[in-house]
Amino acid sequence: MLTMLAESPALYMSAIFILSLLVGSFLNVVIYRLPVMMKNDWQDQIDYHVNGPEHVVSRPPFNLVKPDSTCPKCSHKIRAWENIPVLSWLFLRGKCSQCKTSISIRYPAVELTTALLSTLVAYQLGFGLFGFSFVLCTWLLVAMTFIDLDEMLLPDVLTLSMLWIGLLVAAHEPTVNTTDAIVGGALGYLSLFSVYWGFKLLTGKEGMGHGDFKLLAAIGVWTGWQHLPIVILLSSVVGAIIGIALMLSKNKGRDYSIPFGPYLAVAGFITVLYGQNIADWYISSL
Repeated sequence: MLTMLAESPALYMSAIFILSLLVGSFLNVVIYRLPVMMKNDWQDQIDYHVNGPEHVVSRPPFNLVKPDSTCPKCSHKIRAWENIPVLSWLFLRGKCSQCKTSISIRYPAVELTTALLSTLVAYQLGFGLFGFSFVLCTWLLVAMTFIDLDEMLLPDVLTLSMLWIGLLVAAHEPTVNTTDAIVGGALGYLSLFSVYWGFKLLTGKEGMGHGDFKLLAAIGVWTGWQHLPIVILLSSVVGAIIGIALMLSKNKGRDYSIPFGPYLAVAGFITVLYGQNIADWYISSL
């Protein structure tokens, strides 16, 4: 099977597309449940240390597996045929099969986005350890993007997973050597860490979350230190444009908070795939 996938790019991309559709369905669960799991854990820790272990609330199981997915309106248990990526949403016309409550278009959008981006990675990077490993990280980036948009959180389990996968790949693949990956991770973290503290010393306010440091560190491992300026420039420009647009459209002041993680994720994704092309274009344009 691996030989067939290696010899047939079309078959490989088709397999990645179908697999990523299925993963996208699971990412919808991760995007909703992981922040809730984190908040429950934080509350348990507070209760334990402030009030004692006897005051920790005993909750029903809530994780990425349990409870089963249900309609939030009528509690109808989602059956297997109702959970086929994209197709079930189209077949049900975007409504619950029982109470006819609308199902957000975001669910199939996450599934399709995951599949399309992963297929682009497969096309651009080809069959191999580096390419498939970055498909895995693309799934992580999709989850981080939507969690940050919803909750302004970047879970360590996602950012650090991307970082460690990148370091392991760098140890075995010549695409980004180990030294460049380690330096890229360190500089990625320290660059935003320095901006954070500089802004805090000048204004007394926190300009970004620590999750942003870890995400840029993970991206730096994948791009190498040489392409970090591209990531920072792309994310800053896009973030500034969208941030200003949001402030103007929603009549928000300068204190209006926007998540920076999605812009880092988009910039990192583009740079891993096209960073060298962007650098070559820039140098030639000089």
